[in-house]
Amino acid sequence: MGARAWALLLVLCGTIFLEGADIAMLAVAIPSIRSDLGLSTGTAAWVISAYVLGYAGFTLLGGRAADLLGRRRMFLTWLGVFLVFSGLGGFATEGWMLIVARFVTGVAAAFMTPAAMSIITTSYAEGPARNQALLVFAGTSAGGFSLGLVIGGLLTELGWQWVFFAPVLFAAVILVAAVRLIPAPAPVVPAPSPGGGFDLPGAAAAAGAMLLLAYGVVSLEHGLADWPLTLTSVAAGLLLVVAFVGIERRAAVPLVRLGIFRTGTVVRAGLGALLFLGAFMGFQFVLTLYLQELRGWSSWQTAIALVVMGCDVVLAPTLTPRLVNRYGHARVILAGFLLAATAYALFLPVGMDWTYAAMFPTLILAGTAFALAYGPLLIAATDGVAEAEQGLAGGLLQTATQFGAAIGISAVTAVYGIASAGGGGGAHGGDAEGSLEAFRAALTVPVVLAVLGVVVSLAGVRGSRRKAQPATRSHESGSTLSATVDPGPAAASAARDAR
Repeated sequence: MGARAWALLLVLCGTIFLEGADIAMLAVAIPSIRSDLGLSTGTAAWVISAYVLGYAGFTLLGGRAADLLGRRRMFLTWLGVFLVFSGLGGFATEGWMLIVARFVTGVAAAFMTPAAMSIITTSYAEGPARNQALLVFAGTSAGGFSLGLVIGGLLTELGWQWVFFAPVLFAAVILVAAVRLIPAPAPVVPAPSPGGGFDLPGAAAAAGAMLLLAYGVVSLEHGLADWPLTLTSVAAGLLLVVAFVGIERRAAVPLVRLGIFRTGTVVRAGLGALLFLGAFMGFQFVLTLYLQELRGWSSWQTAIALVVMGCDVVLAPTLTPRLVNRYGHARVILAGFLLAATAYALFLPVGMDWTYAAMFPTLILAGTAFALAYGPLLIAATDGVAEAEQGLAGGLLQTATQFGAAIGISAVTAVYGIASAGGGGGAHGGDAEGSLEAFRAALTVPVVLAVLGVVVSLAGVRGSRRKAQPATRSHESGSTLSATVDPGPAAASAARDAR
C-alpha cells in the first residue's frame, strides 16, 4: 500500500481504537464516578450498559445506512456526534445525564464503526491488501481496549472527567484528518424499484427489535429482580424480528436483503464473532473481579496485569497476515478458537495464591487467540459480499460482536451470582473459598463458548475445502473463501476507479 492508503487506514483504525479505549477507560473510572456523584449500584451499572444498549441496538441500521446514505457522510457525521456526547459526559452532575450521554455515544459508535469498516472493504482491493487492512483494523480494536485500561487508570487520578474529555481531543484530531483523507465518491445505492425508497418500516422494526433484545440481555447483568420485564422485552424483541422479516420480504428496496443470510461465510462469521467476543469479554470480566475483589488488587495493578492481552496489536498486523496467506482465514480462525479454549481452561483451577507468573500463560494465549481469530472473522464476514452491501455485512458483524459481549458478561454474572448464593460466598465478604468456587464456576462460561466456537469454525474449514476445489479447476473468479487469492490487475484497477 502507498503512503496515502496507509494514512487513510491509520485514520479509520483511530476510530476503532477510540471506541475500544473509551469503553475501557470508563470501566476503570466507574468506582470514582460512583463515589463522586453518589450513584447507586444500579445507576452505576447502567452507565456502562447504556453504551452497549445503544451500540447493539443500532449497529445493523448503522451498517445499512452507510451503504444507502454514503459511507463518508455517515462516518464524519457520527464521529462528530461521538465527540460531542463524550464531552457532555464529562460535565454530568447526575446519573441520568451520564446514562443519556453514554447511550447516544453508543448509538454514534453503531453508525461510525460499520461505516469505517465498509470504507476499508471498498477502498482496498479484495485479496492481500484488504486482508492486511482488516487485520490491522482488528488488532487496533483490541489494542485500544487494553491500552485504555492503563490510560483510564492514569486519567482517573487526574479526575474522572478526563476519561470523557480525552476522547474528545482524540476524536477531533481524527475528524480533521478524515475530512482530508476519506474520498467522497457517490454513495453506492441499489437501484430502486418503482415506488421504492428508504425502508422506514424495516428500519423502525430492526432498531426496535435490537433495542429490546439488547435490553433483555444487558438487564441480566443487574440481577433477576426484574425478570418479568426482561422476559417481556425479549419476547417483544423476537416478535419484532418476525415482523421485520415480513416487512423485508415485501419491501421494494429492503433495508436488509434476506438473501445475504444464505452466504455461509457471513452467517458463520457472525456466529463466530458472537461466541468469540462473548468468551473473551466474559473471561476478562471474571478475571477483573477475581483480581480486584478477591485478591484486593487496585484498578491500576489490574490494568497493568491485563496489558499483555493487548499483544494482538502487534501480532494481528504481523503474524496473522502470514498465516492467513498460507493457510486461509478459516483455518486461522479455528486456531484462534482452539487457543482461546485452551487459555480459558488453563485458568479453571485458579487459586487464592496464584502468582502473576501462573496467570501469564492464559493471558498471553488469550491475546494471541484474539489476534488469530478476530481479524480473519472480519475478512470472512465481508468476503464475497457485493460492494453495495459491505456496510450491511459490517453492521451484521458488529451487531454480533456487541450481542456476544453482552451475552458473555451477562452469562458469567448470572453463573457467578447463582454459585455465590449456593456456596455462601460473596464479592464483598463471606467465605473466601466460596467466592473462589463461584469464580471458577463463572469461568466455565467462556470455556463453553470457545468450544462452541471451535465447532462453528470447523464447519467453516469444511466449507472452505468444498469451495476451494471448484476454484482450482476454474480461473474465472477468485475463491470466495481464500484470503490468498490476488484479485488481479483488472479487479484492482476497477477498485481504484470505484474509489
